[in-house]
Amino acid sequence: MTVTSPQPRATIAAPAPATAPATSPSPAPSPRKVHAVHAVHAVRTGGWQEFTEAVRQAGQYPTRARAEQVTRIVLSALGDHVTGDERPVLTQALPLEAAELIAAQIPAAAPLTARRFVDSVAARIEGSTPATARWDVSSVLGVLAETVGEPLTTRLLTQLPPGYALLFGRAELARYNLVDPD
Repeated sequence: MTVTSPQPRATIAAPAPATAPATSPSPAPSPRKVHAVHAVHAVRTGGWQEFTEAVRQAGQYPTRARAEQVTRIVLSALGDHVTGDERPVLTQALPLEAAELIAAQIPAAAPLTARRFVDSVAARIEGSTPATARWDVSSVLGVLAETVGEPLTTRLLTQLPPGYALLFGRAELARYNLVDPD
């Protein structure tokens, strides 16, 4: 018969009870929550350069100035067509300067079809054709879709006429939006 002797157990000290500081009746936010708040603030205040740089890369524009010009025009045009609950949600999800471009527009009574939207952007960009305007619109709206995420992009697409899905880089929805009533 084998007899084993008991092994000593390591004891772990119980955590000391947390006490709130006398100056604050509520507990301090967790480091994770503080980080998230700072990240949102950084995107809202400094995210414009990041946004336009992403557009520059997506559209293969030679300069940031060109990407900014195209971004301003496309977001202003989009601001004419985003209405309802999606409008404030979209502006909150974008960098401050982008949000201001959209919020400054008075929504149209009825949004343009995708083809007419592209044509309206072409009319605002000197020397643009419908093909280059489509490239510009897709570059900006593709970055916008990545920035605001899938749920909000889907909500935007449900309020816009058919044909916009491709402009937002959403080929999987294109089969539902192929018919253009023009």
